[in-house]
Amino acid sequence: MKTKVKEQIEQLRATLRRHDYLYYVLNRPEISDQQYDTLFAELKQFEAQHPEFITADSPTQRVSERPIEGFAQVQHSVPMLSIDNTYSDQELREFDKRIRKGLESDDFEYVVELKIDGLAISLHYESGRLVTAATRGDGRTGDDVTANIRTIRAVPLELMNSQSCPAVLEVRGEVYMPKKAFSELNKAKIEAGEPEFANPRNAAAGSLKLLDARITATRKLSFFAYSLGKVSSPLAQTHWDSLEKLKALGLPTNPYTAKAKDIEEVIRICDSWADKKDKLDYAVDGMVIKLNRYDQQDTLGMTGRSPRWCIAYKFPAEQAETVVESIEVQVGKTGTLTPVANLKPVKLAGTTVKRASLHNFDMLTKLDVRCGDTVMIEKAGEIIPQVVSVKHKQRNLFDSKPFSIPTSCPACGGPVRKDDNGVFIRCINTQCPAILKERLIYFVGKGQMDIDNLGPALIEQLVDKKLVKTFADIYRLTFGQLVQMDRMGDKSAANVMESIEHSKTRPLWRLIASLGIRNIGGQTAQILAEEFGSLEDLMNADIERLQAIEQIGPIVAQSVYDYLHDPENIQVIRDMLDAGVQPAAASKKASNKLEDLTIVVTGTLKNYSRQSIEQTIKDHGGKTAGSVSKKTSFVLAGENAGSKLDKARQLGIEIIDEDEFQRRIQ
Repeated sequence: MKTKVKEQIEQLRATLRRHDYLYYVLNRPEISDQQYDTLFAELKQFEAQHPEFITADSPTQRVSERPIEGFAQVQHSVPMLSIDNTYSDQELREFDKRIRKGLESDDFEYVVELKIDGLAISLHYESGRLVTAATRGDGRTGDDVTANIRTIRAVPLELMNSQSCPAVLEVRGEVYMPKKAFSELNKAKIEAGEPEFANPRNAAAGSLKLLDARITATRKLSFFAYSLGKVSSPLAQTHWDSLEKLKALGLPTNPYTAKAKDIEEVIRICDSWADKKDKLDYAVDGMVIKLNRYDQQDTLGMTGRSPRWCIAYKFPAEQAETVVESIEVQVGKTGTLTPVANLKPVKLAGTTVKRASLHNFDMLTKLDVRCGDTVMIEKAGEIIPQVVSVKHKQRNLFDSKPFSIPTSCPACGGPVRKDDNGVFIRCINTQCPAILKERLIYFVGKGQMDIDNLGPALIEQLVDKKLVKTFADIYRLTFGQLVQMDRMGDKSAANVMESIEHSKTRPLWRLIASLGIRNIGGQTAQILAEEFGSLEDLMNADIERLQAIEQIGPIVAQSVYDYLHDPENIQVIRDMLDAGVQPAAASKKASNKLEDLTIVVTGTLKNYSRQSIEQTIKDHGGKTAGSVSKKTSFVLAGENAGSKLDKARQLGIEIIDEDEFQRRIQ
């Protein structure tokens, strides 16, 4: 009897998985939603009667029965890099020229994909079963959102034909909210008297960050796979073929992906979507153009933040007309004075816009923006509203006056100075409270020291009461001081103290990024942390040593050197260390014996896992590639080496075994 029940359960599961595949991957549903729900209910009833047959990959187990306490962190084995943007046909042609120059060849093709406006996700499968799902985060570390991802029916919990897929398969893709689901969600929020989501992307991101997967399950999110992360064995030799393999495994890929033989065909494909994109049931903000062959991708490599072999083409931004009601000047963390237009509220790209950046005073003067002007605004990169033009003919000449460029800081009254050969005006008063507040807000932010519960309102109070004058003062705060702040009870004060304590051991790169050094972002901070390994070594580096680092140019090197050799900054860093800040050290290179070498690993090694051999090569100054090309320095071959070994022999590339590799790094 039990054997028969188990067989019925397995048959129902297989049937439901097949219908998920037909609906989400092939877009050819064979049954109605009601029929699907009937099958699902039948399976649920069987499992309720026979709980001993419930498995984690059953369609009924997508939703966790209780909220989680918080998101764990997941380290990406392969960084999830961002993609450079381009906005014109000419910029696409320039990208094509760089590809040709880098490959020294015209023998290549592109794959063109819709750029879905959602949230990047990494899905980690082992033996065909979903194990972990993580957000992009900072590119190296993301949030574990497995419980929420499991609620998305478009994401298979078990891959089809899993016996034919690699033992480890990491799939990258985009979680998005269909427009219809977005409209239904906002309608429900209005009826409940709650604020609406601004756009489908925000709704998708917010839904994945809910601690209760049962709520996420009601949000009707969906998913498209678009690339690979770590794989234990090659899936294919080209991006196009990988997408086909992912589709065969049951993962949905976008049906409108196309090949292009040259950049002119790429441009025609991009242009064809400019208007018809609005007819799709999901938001699209551009196209992504990728080099198809993986060996050619490996040849081109990447910069500190993005691959050289792909680029995003962004559609022209939506514009709206409104009126400038006033202009104010904000002071940023580096002292930059930025003019901001306060606008008559207007709808733009799904949100209500009340403010827009004027960038700098040269731009303000060039546009000649004045209070009372009618202006056109758009969102830079679909995010930051900016004024792009002024309708001067509609200006009231009697009341209109040019905006006066400040000669002193609006926050502290201190002196200001324009950058040499630059466009920015900066407050040079090191004691300016506005600069301090912005620097502290940046310091405690998610991408930096990540001190939860220490928000802008509390920082403003602490600065105004002169309890915090430097970064180090954060680590000298006491419970007694915090509990006296407005709207701070015992529990809130204790939470802040706990967050401060946890931040003391953040990775070294986060501390470097948090200092607010000009021209230094997260990617550059990671490069510096990996290069020097400790804050002490970085502080002792001379300008020549900094300039010698790949991906660190002279301007960035000078910024780092100047900041870390300023007596006040040195004292603040020393004070932080004395207060207990102990950044987790980055791994330093063991040697430079593999410097400038590109190494391909194939087969099974005796003493290394795939991850550990890649780290060992990196620790000795080398870099790894996924496929063999003319630029491969040598191939490290273990047991059961496959096609890469054959390719190396064809090209005359040196092949070594594990023992020889050990000798070379000793």
